[in-house]
Amino acid sequence: MVERVWDRFLTDRDKEHLAASPPTGRYGFGRSAAVLSVDNYRKAVGDRPEPLLEAIKTWPGSTGLDGWTALEKTVDLLEAARTADIPVIHVTALAEEDSGLTGWGARLGGRHRSEPRTSEEEDRHRRRLDIVEQAAPLPGEVVLRKAGPSAFFGTPLAAHLIGAGVDTLIVCGESVSGCVRSTVVDGCSLRLRMIVVEDCVYDRHEASSAINLFDMDRKYADVISLAEVTQWIADSTGAVDRRAG
Repeated sequence: MVERVWDRFLTDRDKEHLAASPPTGRYGFGRSAAVLSVDNYRKAVGDRPEPLLEAIKTWPGSTGLDGWTALEKTVDLLEAARTADIPVIHVTALAEEDSGLTGWGARLGGRHRSEPRTSEEEDRHRRRLDIVEQAAPLPGEVVLRKAGPSAFFGTPLAAHLIGAGVDTLIVCGESVSGCVRSTVVDGCSLRLRMIVVEDCVYDRHEASSAINLFDMDRKYADVISLAEVTQWIADSTGAVDRRAG
């Protein structure tokens, strides 16, 4: 049995229950896929790779080195998708200063709401929702701004997917326990096949990330590796080429 990232966080009772339960099936890939990049923005990683406790001194919402590691893998995911003509959709948050809408976590304070005081803080605040270079949209790719944790909340994402005939979403981004999870649950509720690329999603807390990946894999999505996703992309591209030939 291949060890999964969540195994060390499961209790003995959890493991006993899993052993006594019927095996969970897989959703699998459907006929037409798109990659959904969720909140790969500056606020989540800062301007340079730093350990988490160092990074949050200037970027309170940073995910530290985990975010940078996942973004390196995301470059490979996006390259594979674009080479295979699989559409890439980008989602970031809707800024309060642009919309007048208070962010969903603002009342919690802390990293969810920071009042800039210095010119450096003003600059970081202005750039916080900019999509980072590793996941930057190419001309013609869809970019949406959401008003809630889910990529479906307050956006035309569902309508776009229906119009494009997409039945499978390959998800990357952050945070595993927040915006990725809420997007996956909404997508599953809409009867989409949800694929979470384990190497390309990230969070601030190891335990929360691992258990949310476990929970999504058990209920709402297939949590699989980048290697499995890129292999499917290569296989599906080959199948199209064979049919065309």
